[in-house]
Amino acid sequence: MKLTARDIMVKDFETISQDAPVEEAVKLILKGKIRETGYKTVSVMVTDKMGNLAGVLSMFDVLYHLRPPILNSFRDSFNFSEQELESYIKRFKGLTVSQVMNSPVRYVSPDTELMVIIDRMVKEKSRRLPVVDKSKLIGVVYLAEVFSHLSKNWLKIDYVS
Repeated sequence: MKLTARDIMVKDFETISQDAPVEEAVKLILKGKIRETGYKTVSVMVTDKMGNLAGVLSMFDVLYHLRPPILNSFRDSFNFSEQELESYIKRFKGLTVSQVMNSPVRYVSPDTELMVIIDRMVKEKSRRLPVVDKSKLIGVVYLAEVFSHLSKNWLKIDYVS
């Protein structure tokens, strides 16, 4: 029997509307659930008005958009005063989830085989892949769960405490 996304996806995940204030998403990420593998979820799935997957907002996306855009042009660190940082935080607080989320989102179907998922995650350096069935978000495959599953089942390694 081949393993698929359906076999390893997490079904208990947070969603947020794309029209919600970004502060709501940040609060959800801060309260991130501890999954069975012990990893904390650091992202939320973003849905449109119909409940379809519209994007993903992760801790990385928040930090990326919180910092000044000029930093995209510099390789080394750039010094900012506390006042300048506060102005960027104030600007950031006024954004909606849709302005910060990662979209379009690559996703998999529930029947996507595990090796295809691994290949996509590695090539795209992805930490998560939403699982969509008939336009509805039904789960999320996280990199940590894939790794844990491989370690536990294929390599016959128990969890290390």
